Amino acid sequence: MEFIYGKQDFCNLERGEENCWLMANGLGGFSSLTMAGSCNRNDHAVLMSCAAQEAPNHRWNMIHRLEEVLVTEEKEFHISSQDFWEHERQECGWKYQTSFVYEDYPRWSYVVEGVEICKTMALMPGENTVGISYEIRNRSGKRAVLKVLPHLQFVPKGASPAEGQEFEISLVEGVIRSNGRSLYFLTDGDLEEFPVQYQEGLYYRYDANHGRPEPGRTAVNHRVSFETEPGQVVRGELVYGTEPVKITAEQIHKALVKQRAELREQSGLKDETARELAAAAGQFVSYRASTGEQTILAGFPFFEDWGRDTMIALTGCCLSARQYDTAESILRTFMRYCRRGLMPNLFPEGEQEPRYNTVDAALLFILAVYEYYQRTGNLAFVKEAYPVMEEIVDWYEKGTDFNIAMEEDGLIRAGAGFDQVTWMDVRVGDILPTPRHGKPVEINAYWYNALCIMSRFDELLWGSGEEPSGKSCERELCRDALSIEGNLQKAGREAASTDDSLKDACGEYKQIDLKDYASLAAGVKESFRKQFWNEEAHCLKDVISGTGADRQIRCNQIWAVSLPFPLLDKEQEKQVVETVFSRLYTPLGLRTLDPGDPEFKPVYTGELLQRDLAYHQGTVWVFPLGGFYLAYLKVHEYSEEARDYVRRQLLGTRAALREGCIGQLPEIYDGQFPVFSKGCFAQAWSVGELLRVYEALERH
Repeated sequence: MEFIYGKQDFCNLERGEENCWLMANGLGGFSSLTMAGSCNRNDHAVLMSCAAQEAPNHRWNMIHRLEEVLVTEEKEFHISSQDFWEHERQECGWKYQTSFVYEDYPRWSYVVEGVEICKTMALMPGENTVGISYEIRNRSGKRAVLKVLPHLQFVPKGASPAEGQEFEISLVEGVIRSNGRSLYFLTDGDLEEFPVQYQEGLYYRYDANHGRPEPGRTAVNHRVSFETEPGQVVRGELVYGTEPVKITAEQIHKALVKQRAELREQSGLKDETARELAAAAGQFVSYRASTGEQTILAGFPFFEDWGRDTMIALTGCCLSARQYDTAESILRTFMRYCRRGLMPNLFPEGEQEPRYNTVDAALLFILAVYEYYQRTGNLAFVKEAYPVMEEIVDWYEKGTDFNIAMEEDGLIRAGAGFDQVTWMDVRVGDILPTPRHGKPVEINAYWYNALCIMSRFDELLWGSGEEPSGKSCERELCRDALSIEGNLQKAGREAASTDDSLKDACGEYKQIDLKDYASLAAGVKESFRKQFWNEEAHCLKDVISGTGADRQIRCNQIWAVSLPFPLLDKEQEKQVVETVFSRLYTPLGLRTLDPGDPEFKPVYTGELLQRDLAYHQGTVWVFPLGGFYLAYLKVHEYSEEARDYVRRQLLGTRAALREGCIGQLPEIYDGQFPVFSKGCFAQAWSVGELLRVYEALERH
């Protein structure tokens, strides 16, 4: 999908900085600037690198931006754009910019007194290598020189170079060194080095508007020049990478285009917007060094890979896009790190241990395995994952960390004290803006569906009377067996092959009875209907806690309708959908709280505390919109009328791809008037959940 912007879209720098673009390399590194080519965030960069052995969270801002100056005889024109704390220093390349186009990679066009310049930039998949190309058509009748000055930082993402930070450059080796990092370069232009110069006072408009530190600093120690004579057309390029450069900018462009074309094609989706979302989804998939497997980054530019976000995003970003091998890799990673029935919310980094402070991720894992099986029919993988799913249910039933346990009524409680373990998890010091301790509605919907899924898998795997080998020893010993030598797939398959191999792996053999998941699910369903239904409001309570929070109308209830196994009768499901639409729906996402609630916060802005107090108190989130549309289609039995209605509503999604991060969907919008994207400019579960809707429309 080609996104085209013209002069009216960057009539000043503020307009030119409204939208940005993203290219990710599958290692955690990325390239992102505004469509004016400027940095309006501290973490914008021409090259944000992440070494393979550190992937995906140790990011370094290597090349922050490019300063570009066109010299014609005695005149100089900045074609680059950048604002500064002293606004009179502003580089005003937007004045000469004629267009900006994004399709797989960004393209800029400029005209300056008869000189036309076309610039492209592309990031190499799987590498920390960026290629920049220029085509200069000189129709001015004068000699013209384009001078390009890369502004360097060589600091971790979010930082600025220290005052006096040293930068060394070697033209012979083709490398720049600073702060223990190296950046290699290759160019066909004229390269000139000079003593390092520091540029102070970069102004980051977006950061300033959201209470983040805004001044920035860069360093410059070389320039690359491309000279043209009157009537001449010159093409030149620069390539920078964290390893010695052995590739041209053109080759990088072709590799990136090929990768994204393959993502669109493999999805099998026909709708143009759906195919664009499939390509967008691929940008979140990354290699994780600590596990040796794939993972999903929650969002750019801020977030890392989190368990809950990964499990929500996986169904859309991988399964709806038919990236089944990637889904398997991610699921196996989680299987390996399951502890006491919980899945990691944060994975280990270096010597650090994983963090398990989430009640969602483990239950969502079971749902993800079910969705995977629904699309692939791979029962062997289900059998491999079965002991882990069994362990999850067992621990949730008897109780595990973070006050997560099944109560006598069959429902799951979670959270206590300062432990916020649902996705509405903000804590600011001693303040819990959205306390949901007790029995959260979506968690119990996940729990019920997990039990139904386990019952279904029991029928598929053991319906013939075969005993589930994963139940042929004590649960804890079985998990140890599955982790032998860190090879879950091999150990799991060997354990599932014969009782003898499992006996050897576990060291102890003990027969146990099959759990009656269906009966347990039936009890959960009865309790859920009795306790969660709010007859007065025609919807579901958000939590069962005995506090005023119980009757707050929130978006979490929509998943009790959209999930595969229904908890409510059809009329109740319709009422939930209608209530969510009338109180929470916007074309860009669902509000997290009813605007009529006294705790509703209409705007997400300001300092961190102010933003956190609004984060789940009315702010519009994109990803629940997927659950809403799937619920709407479900309660209307996927009628043609319902499908047409959802297609019309999805026009808002197509429009949203043009705003914020071009070709991506953001994290959030303001609660009252959702217009401009906020938070992460590209969010994995936003893309994934909308992809699921497009998939349902085409394949149901």
